[in-house]
Amino acid sequence: MLSQKFYTFKNPGNYNNEIGLPLTLLNLGKWYEKLVLEMGFYYPGEITFLCNISKPDIGIITNIGTVHAERAGSQRAIAKGKSELITALPKKPNGTAILNFDDPLVRAMAKKTKSNILFYGLDHQADLWADEIQGLGLQGIQLRMHYQEQSATLNVPLLGRHSVQTILCASAVGLTEGMTITEITEGLVNNDSQLRLVAVRTESGALILDDTYNATPESTIAALDLLSELKGHKIAVLGDMLELGQYEEIGHKMVGKKTAEVANYLIAVGERGKIIAETAKQEGLPPTAVTCMDNAVEAAQFLRYNLNSGDVVLVKGSHGLRMDRISALLEVSK
Repeated sequence: MLSQKFYTFKNPGNYNNEIGLPLTLLNLGKWYEKLVLEMGFYYPGEITFLCNISKPDIGIITNIGTVHAERAGSQRAIAKGKSELITALPKKPNGTAILNFDDPLVRAMAKKTKSNILFYGLDHQADLWADEIQGLGLQGIQLRMHYQEQSATLNVPLLGRHSVQTILCASAVGLTEGMTITEITEGLVNNDSQLRLVAVRTESGALILDDTYNATPESTIAALDLLSELKGHKIAVLGDMLELGQYEEIGHKMVGKKTAEVANYLIAVGERGKIIAETAKQEGLPPTAVTCMDNAVEAAQFLRYNLNSGDVVLVKGSHGLRMDRISALLEVSK
């Protein structure tokens, strides 16, 4: 989106730690005007360290999920760690904190900064907000975006209603950098890179939604929302969600409940996947529509012999389970 107006450089892949972020900076050419960086949180002080290297002017906090809670201890500990970005920003008028108004833990970070604050979200109390949201399946998402006295209707080729948050926080950066609504809209609509989730076809003609980069309860429920928008016989292949710490049981139960609402069939992978399976059955998914597998290869073999052309399959699980092997084994050879 920024590249509509500026020479913009961004981190390759998830170069978001004490090795990846400096490597990104070392590859930054002097002709670039804007730099987009990602910072990951694993332990207290890490983001402060990364900010001391990169000196950001704008900081975005998207949400406080449960991923890495096993190491951090709790969502509040994760919030404290992520807020290091906000406290490192320059004071007004040079720094801007872009915060998700819909997440109470993120909204509260406004008290921790002396920079400008721009809230985004689905609540009309936010500075930048959206309504009239419509999921268009594999065609993307439609929404109406509001900022001050301006509004615009967008059709953006990102998958799933959860992409509204992505669209809004990117737009907030554009507004902070002086871009017009037209420039921001063109940058979003012309976006040709789907974030992490990809759709592939199998030999049988079934559609697989490969969202296997990683998994948290929040991101898995969002992926299930996308599955619900699509026509066909819906199959959810869901694996363990790792590093949830104290949220492990409740997180897997939340996903099990959502699965029962959306899916026609569930394949649960891994030991923690059994919690998803049991909860889905308790919430009304017939036992005959639930299968448990030990690993991703077993799940792929099961699918190979049981998929039909009308099936839509969501594959989601933590990276440690290598769920990406499922779509790799089933995708039509090019």
